[in-house]
Amino acid sequence: MCSPEEEALLRLEEVFSATLARVNSLVLLPLLETTPEPSDPQGRECLRLLQRLHRSSQRLWEVTEESLHSLRERLCHQDTVGLESLLLLQHAERVLQVHLEYIESYTSCVAVQAFQKAAKKRREFWRGQRKALWQLLPGVSSEASVGTALAQALREPLAHHVQQYVLLLLSLGDMAAEPHRTRELVVHAATLFGNLQSFLRQALDQALATQALWHSLSSRLRDVLCTPARRLLQDSQDMPVTVAPLRAERVLLFDDALVLLQGHSVHTFDLKLVWVDPGQDGCTFHLLTPEEELSFCSKAPQDRVVWQWKVTQAVCQALRGKKDFPVLGADLEPSEPPTCRCMAYTFRAEGRLCQATYEGEWCRGRPHGRGTLKWPDGRNHVGNFCQGLEHGFGIRLVPQGPEDRFDCYKCHWREGRMCGYGICEYGTDEVYKGYFQAGLRHGFGVLASAPRAPQPCKYTGHWERGQRSGYGVEEDSARGERYIGMWQADQRHGPGVMVTQAGVCFQGTFQADKMVGPGILLSEDDSLYEGTFTRDLTLVGKGKVTFPNGFTLEGSFSSGAGKGLHTQGVLDTAAFPPDPSSTRKRQLGVGAFPVESHWQGVYGPFRDFVSAGCPGDEQEALLGFHVQNSRELRKSQEYLCCERTQPEPCADRMEGILDELLLHREPRALRECLRKALSNSLHPLGKLLQTLMLTFQATYAGIGANKHLQALAQEEVKQHARELWAAYRGLLQVALQRKGQAPEEDEDTETRDLQVHGLVLPLMLPSFYSELFTLYLLLHETEDSLYSQGIANLSLFPDTKLLEFLDVQKHLWPLKDLTLTTNQRLSLVRNKCFLSATECLQKIITTVDPREKLEVLERTYGEIEATVSRVLGREHKLPMDDLLPLLIYVVSRARIQHLGAEIHLIRDMMDPIHTGGLCDFLLTALESCYEHIQKEDMRLHRFAGRWDSREPW
Repeated sequence: MCSPEEEALLRLEEVFSATLARVNSLVLLPLLETTPEPSDPQGRECLRLLQRLHRSSQRLWEVTEESLHSLRERLCHQDTVGLESLLLLQHAERVLQVHLEYIESYTSCVAVQAFQKAAKKRREFWRGQRKALWQLLPGVSSEASVGTALAQALREPLAHHVQQYVLLLLSLGDMAAEPHRTRELVVHAATLFGNLQSFLRQALDQALATQALWHSLSSRLRDVLCTPARRLLQDSQDMPVTVAPLRAERVLLFDDALVLLQGHSVHTFDLKLVWVDPGQDGCTFHLLTPEEELSFCSKAPQDRVVWQWKVTQAVCQALRGKKDFPVLGADLEPSEPPTCRCMAYTFRAEGRLCQATYEGEWCRGRPHGRGTLKWPDGRNHVGNFCQGLEHGFGIRLVPQGPEDRFDCYKCHWREGRMCGYGICEYGTDEVYKGYFQAGLRHGFGVLASAPRAPQPCKYTGHWERGQRSGYGVEEDSARGERYIGMWQADQRHGPGVMVTQAGVCFQGTFQADKMVGPGILLSEDDSLYEGTFTRDLTLVGKGKVTFPNGFTLEGSFSSGAGKGLHTQGVLDTAAFPPDPSSTRKRQLGVGAFPVESHWQGVYGPFRDFVSAGCPGDEQEALLGFHVQNSRELRKSQEYLCCERTQPEPCADRMEGILDELLLHREPRALRECLRKALSNSLHPLGKLLQTLMLTFQATYAGIGANKHLQALAQEEVKQHARELWAAYRGLLQVALQRKGQAPEEDEDTETRDLQVHGLVLPLMLPSFYSELFTLYLLLHETEDSLYSQGIANLSLFPDTKLLEFLDVQKHLWPLKDLTLTTNQRLSLVRNKCFLSATECLQKIITTVDPREKLEVLERTYGEIEATVSRVLGREHKLPMDDLLPLLIYVVSRARIQHLGAEIHLIRDMMDPIHTGGLCDFLLTALESCYEHIQKEDMRLHRFAGRWDSREPW
């Protein structure tokens, strides 16, 4: 049997449904039907609000009908349909939401006096409907205006209905003792609609206060501030407060904005970008906004508390995007607004951000975190911000000219300016990769023009305050020139070397981009000029020319337009032929600028990184990063993503790198650890090596592949090895410090050199080997040519004839190793003697590591002795007199190309620990073989004369 409360609820719903239908037909539909399409904006806004209210009223009637249907089902089928099936209980939140939408629509109409405006436009119609309207509202005074009656007709039924809902639901909750779930539903619904009563009262109060405010303001201010959804929360006329520094005459706190009225000026602050900062005394608090910091001061502490609380709750409500329910500040979410937020804002104050729009993360009134900044002129910046300034990695696009061309900066920023490593692609198609400071190129960097530019040029070196300064290398592809040396104020200044594609080299002192004073010129045919030059590198004044044949010309030189070179001096043809090292092998640059000072801009950031304790968040700024370099990517909006190689957080990755160093300190483990580090582009040591490779290629590849630069390149590689070892030691000290362990003691020079040559140099040499070995090839090209001719001649000998020619003692000949076929004579067998030693020596070109090359040489020596011992039937140690001809035989049969370049590279790069040992002895023996083979041509002809001419070689 149904309870009386259920029956009362049924009657309540029936009455409310009928009332809604009657109000809809008598009030809302006439309002809409009798209101023609307005021509003014306010009239159109009023019509839109009334249409919205009509839709809300229709939905409210529909949900009431659904509730009524569920009640009738319950009364008709009491045994099968439980109380919990009622729409009002089962879907209480849905019913509540429909009521809230109606209240929001209704109060918006109240706030802007939509009913009064609609009634005023159709006075005659509503005068005729006055009797029917007053019958609908028996409690309304007959003297009330039509607008007031319309507002009450649309409010009173709802207010009465909600009140009765609460009373009946509370009674129903007392009756529904079982089951427990049903009681919970009833109590929950009663609570919701009880809160709805409070919400309705607050919404009506705020709407009426807002209506009164609009009525009190001038039409100009009303047009600026009035929106239907805006509600007044606090007015300084009701609770006085003063604001500094703007000295506002009136302060209005709305539910979406804080407004300060100052004469004819209106200052509006979006509450989503307002931060409340409690003051130091009881009567003051502060508000932080993107462009202002405001101080609110009241006479009484309790007034300050009210203002501060209301502003705080209004900010929370604005950030949540919905009104607090049931009243302001009563939402279940935290009542304190978050310090960090994500919003968009357009700056208005004059300055670098004027008219720029920032969208992203904020903290206490300043852009802070990830965000995007856009200016009206087309400039865009996306990246990290700190306290309102660009800070951390960011990408900026700057439009250039009327065409679709941009300068694209992918850089690290500090306090609003580029600082640290960056990649910049300019609208001119130039690309800069390097370091910045205070927004200018500063430190090491590479500036390259487009490959197809009319005058392609590339500078690799140091910068200072945006200008080339310090050591640097410039390549002018159009002129076929490369300058290696010192710079100042964007000009060549100081000692330098100029290398041309034609093979001509200059060394001297440059000033203001021109060579001045005495210098050196080396031509491709190894002629040497020592004297003075003009600023365009032509010979002038006193000088001396040394020709390859030893002749010298000393005197005064001059040149004129179209007249060629003129000289007055003495030609000396009696001089002895010069030592090749004085001209052909003369080296440039070694004494002019020490290798220790070459690339401090590369080493410096790494030292700074280590000195700072290897902070993971600074690794990219100090050591660089890798970005996909695509102009098409830059032209699209995808540049915002700019994928850098970041497989894991930098701090975690750096911690792992340091831990690895601590775990691998034993020699064998350290070698493998360094090998992995140097081959990993994400490891600090790997990044440093990659940059050093870039500088080496920029200096010595292409035009720079000149034999006169071999010594400079060799010393530079050794210096890089020393710096890499120092870098490893720096990382290790940081790792020990982080673990609270004692740092390692400083190394002495001898210990350091042993580690550099024995450990680091073999690991890093492959990265420089191609360019370095090319220089060795060029330097020893003449000797290698003679050597190759000697090898070709010796290859004509059968084994026995070659052994005889080389004066190898016959008891050492490995004739047992020779296997003859039918009709084959012993004297015709080739490439069979000392075969194992020959094959072993051929492996010397399969590695770039000098240590491994020496090991190959040592094994070759062992194979020769093993073969001799086998021939003699006993262990035999070869003296130098016997070893040298045997080694010459093995070298001639191995046919190693460019042996001179190989020998000199091994000698220059080998570990000093081998000096004076067996490896040094064997390398000296190999050098002797190399020299003998170059001189064998004359001996070969004398020896051939003793042969039977009928016996083939």
